[in-house]
Amino acid sequence: MTRFLDHYFQCLKWLLAGLLMVMIVPVSLQILSRFTGVIPKYIWTEEAARFCFVWMIMIGSIIAVREEAHFDVDVMALPDEPRGKARARILIHVAMEVFGVVFLWFGWEFVRFGRSQHSEMSGINLATIYFSFPFAGLNWCVFLLEKIAGDLRILRSTSGKEAG
Repeated sequence: MTRFLDHYFQCLKWLLAGLLMVMIVPVSLQILSRFTGVIPKYIWTEEAARFCFVWMIMIGSIIAVREEAHFDVDVMALPDEPRGKARARILIHVAMEVFGVVFLWFGWEFVRFGRSQHSEMSGINLATIYFSFPFAGLNWCVFLLEKIAGDLRILRSTSGKEAG
């Protein structure tokens, strides 16, 4: 399973890079239209850049969860022993999992709401943009379950060492 998740994770990184490259086009057109009179002002470029940006944020957050590069605040001191660290990480990952489920659940409701809406300039169905939220929530949950399983393995492997 980890091998599949590693491959999927690499695909997400490539998708993020691809979205960044795609976003360069509308942003460049916006700059050209604002500061030169070469091309007319295209309002659809602002929408396209915004939609790419939303997806980039959500995919970037998925990558941050897998790499544990997300922002965190230490409220309590982390224990020194491996079991204590694993327990603390499980608590953190379960709390994050709750947020993943919230994003998945309410994000799906957001997608259902957006199915009947279209953007004004480009005509894109807004459900394609809103889908980034449940997509992120689902991926957070999957990657966090992987982290929790790893922490549980640490708890099981070190349980006999402290008893002896």
